[in-house]
Amino acid sequence: MAAGRRETIPRLRLPAVARGATVAVVSPCSYPQAERLAQGLEGLRSLGFEPSVGKHALSKANRYFAGSATERLSDLHGAFLDPEVRAIFCSRGGYGSNYLLEGLDLDLIRAHPKPLLGYSDLTGIQTWLLDRVGLPAFSAPMVAADFRSPEGVDRASLSAALSGERWILGPEAGLRVLRPGRAQGELYGGCLTLLAAALGTPYAPQSEGKLLFVEDLAVKPYQVDRLLRQMILAGKFDGVVGIVFGEMMDCLTPEQDPRILDETILRVLERVEGPIGIGLRSGHVSHGNVTLAFGMQAELNLEREPKLAFLEPATEN
Repeated sequence: MAAGRRETIPRLRLPAVARGATVAVVSPCSYPQAERLAQGLEGLRSLGFEPSVGKHALSKANRYFAGSATERLSDLHGAFLDPEVRAIFCSRGGYGSNYLLEGLDLDLIRAHPKPLLGYSDLTGIQTWLLDRVGLPAFSAPMVAADFRSPEGVDRASLSAALSGERWILGPEAGLRVLRPGRAQGELYGGCLTLLAAALGTPYAPQSEGKLLFVEDLAVKPYQVDRLLRQMILAGKFDGVVGIVFGEMMDCLTPEQDPRILDETILRVLERVEGPIGIGLRSGHVSHGNVTLAFGMQAELNLEREPKLAFLEPATEN
């Protein structure tokens, strides 16, 4: 067992989120632009949701936070407590969620579980709640980032995740093969930079033995190398059964050979067993942001046509 690894926490069951449900919109990290948030709220409504915006969602503090840590925590806790709210969408990522970790009321969230959807800087909160409370984490579109664009959201995967269905992702979601093989396990992960940033803290990700998804934005191949090596040296790839990388948008400069990133990943992970895929459009993406559910059993099949299949629904009817 890797140093500091905690015992497995039973996964919480989440009720399905029906069309017409009230959903909270909060800003646990940086503040969004008001116009982009308004556009994103219209995108949420077009999918049949009724958004309820947190009191401090547009607040500003210290130049880039959406209000103080106390205000952001108040909105997040209030969304979990509100009996009318069925799911919690984040407005955007940016930076600042690490200020909330110490104040998260784990007992409150455990008693009022509901889907928390986001990516990027939300990774730290999502992995902490999955590891400590058993709350499934949703790498999913954010309101001011993805819902504002007509092509920003993969509606099929979002609908399946929230309505209690299983779903399968393949080449249409960008997935391609780096190293063939087949693996099954609990899907886990998030933004690579945030996963690595938590190492050495009580909030370090518990990725050992999992089917791992990692993605990032604008990190060059040598930086991907360094982040992966940091995770490896920390024991976070111990027992990992397979790995899926995201789209890795803007991780190559226009003049670079497009094979460099693939070659770097395969070299760094040569001692990590299992299949490796790349290109899955979840998190920081160019379009059609795909929803994933961490904490759920999934199968990665890269033997023929690449496919990531969820073996169980993320919510229950």
